[in-house]
Amino acid sequence: MLLAGGRGTRFWPRSRTRTPKQLLDIISSKSMLRETADRLAPLFPENRLWVVTNDQQAAGVRRELPRVPHKQILAEPVGRNTAAAIGLAAIHLAQEHGDALMAVLPADHHIADAAQYRKVVRAAMKAARSPGNLVVLGIPPSGPETGFGYIERAGAAARFGGGPAYIVRRFTEKPNAARAKRYVASGRYFWNAGMFFWRVSTFLECLRKYLPKTWHALGELQQSIGTPEYARALKRIYPCLENISVDYAIMEPATRAPRGKSKERAAEHVVVLPAKIGWSDIGSWTAVHELLARKRGENVSLGDSFALDATGNFLWSRKKFVAAIGVRDLVVVETDDALLICPRGRAQDVGEVVKWLEKKRRRDLL
Repeated sequence: MLLAGGRGTRFWPRSRTRTPKQLLDIISSKSMLRETADRLAPLFPENRLWVVTNDQQAAGVRRELPRVPHKQILAEPVGRNTAAAIGLAAIHLAQEHGDALMAVLPADHHIADAAQYRKVVRAAMKAARSPGNLVVLGIPPSGPETGFGYIERAGAAARFGGGPAYIVRRFTEKPNAARAKRYVASGRYFWNAGMFFWRVSTFLECLRKYLPKTWHALGELQQSIGTPEYARALKRIYPCLENISVDYAIMEPATRAPRGKSKERAAEHVVVLPAKIGWSDIGSWTAVHELLARKRGENVSLGDSFALDATGNFLWSRKKFVAAIGVRDLVVVETDDALLICPRGRAQDVGEVVKWLEKKRRRDLL
């Protein structure tokens, strides 16, 4: 399943409520959602994909993925974070396919080495076949990044598809710079890219143990799938689900739970597979510049432009010619109704613009 319900506020002014990051052509001429589906096509034909999005973006998802059956594009009436979104897909898969294997993948990430990625995904699916296994891909860190969560591994667990797999010792939150340096130096940590694999039954059992209110509500919703009552039940039940990420709700407690003979004690094993695949979450305009710049200080322009004594700038305008003179390390993004100008080093703050627009009720710019 693909998680495709985010807003991508740091890509304003291009990213809007109905056209979020995953529906935009950020890196190439294709949308990020389309690139994700194409990357997975040798493993999962499009008609086998399930997508969780929201009411406002469902039409755009259908346009981008025309071969995905409409019933497999699930629209949340309200956002309730990733635990609920995955749970929604899980009850539909259980109804349609029984105890299926689930691959839970973001729809808006960039992966440079698609062939190696598919190899790792195959290995992860093999590891996830065993009931109770919760499998996550870990990105070997290229530096002490403070913007990602980390996964600490314990000893080697097994080998799947020729590659190593490790028991997860713990998930950690975004560290400060000093701690991130220690993590990278230890060689025991991976970045958490939010890519998970498990059986439907394994995930739903974890929901029952760690998020029982949501598990119970989704069980009630499952009874209406395929009936005329489903749409009404979804609107009534879904807003009641707990608003929490799958990392907090399932993965973290699963690594902390004591082991023993009691059925209520942890029966699951949390396993991380290293994934050196050229991954980037493309979290801001700065990340786009870093990905596309062929050398340090290069200007990146996704449109007609001219630069004089200007270095390290990211320039985007679909309709207008952009001239940059004597400036460095700027982000300039122009749309029909808005213009963003900021230093590349402040691109993470673009989301604050969206918060301000929401506060001012500027729906015309959202």
